[in-house]
Amino acid sequence: MSQKPGKKYEAAAKQVGAKPYQLAEAVTLVQKIKFTKFDETVEVHMRLGVDPKHADQMVRGTVVLPNGLGRSKRVLVIASGDKLREAQEAGADFVGGEDMVAKIQGENWTDYDAVIATPDMMRSVGRLGKVLGPRGLMPNPKTGTVTTDVRNAINEIKAGKVEFRVDKTGVIHAPVGKVSFANDKLLENTNSLIQAVIRAKPSAAKGKYVKSATLCSTMGPGVHLDVAAFNAKIV
Repeated sequence: MSQKPGKKYEAAAKQVGAKPYQLAEAVTLVQKIKFTKFDETVEVHMRLGVDPKHADQMVRGTVVLPNGLGRSKRVLVIASGDKLREAQEAGADFVGGEDMVAKIQGENWTDYDAVIATPDMMRSVGRLGKVLGPRGLMPNPKTGTVTTDVRNAINEIKAGKVEFRVDKTGVIHAPVGKVSFANDKLLENTNSLIQAVIRAKPSAAKGKYVKSATLCSTMGPGVHLDVAAFNAKIV
């Protein structure tokens, strides 16, 4: 049985209505209708005109949000040799080699937000697919998390690097900041994420690329975005 929305949620939803909003209006509205006591994350949800079952229509990528995410991500680095010291000096929260692989396998340990691995460790890291894969934590060269440049990878993630990937229903879900952010900073972050998704349009995708988009806080109602402007920018 689905839980009935609370009175505060219903009051917020009434302020939103069903009409689409320009991005700047939507960001302001999401901040205005906040009703919880904690600092909620603001998220973008974009339904795309792609079929992710086809490899040439997969949409994924990364973007470093100009104003970060409001908290520093906990980074695990799995490496060997000199790269272990480099990771520690760059501020990684957890650093190790085969011992970290064993810990994740043995304890189902996932107390971190991002995983970076050096190429030489991927044979071992590959065994962690069942643990890391479903959580979106598996290192991948396409997102810069399989690399020999450990220092730069850590710096980008700590600065607010966000990975996005279309799910099996054709939807991208991504965080863009906190409700407490200054309005212009949250707007800049949200626009950066949306533009990165637009740039990642696969050439095999036909028809309207951005079918719908919603901006919302963790507990708040969705604010529908006017996607006509997004699609107009796509060549």
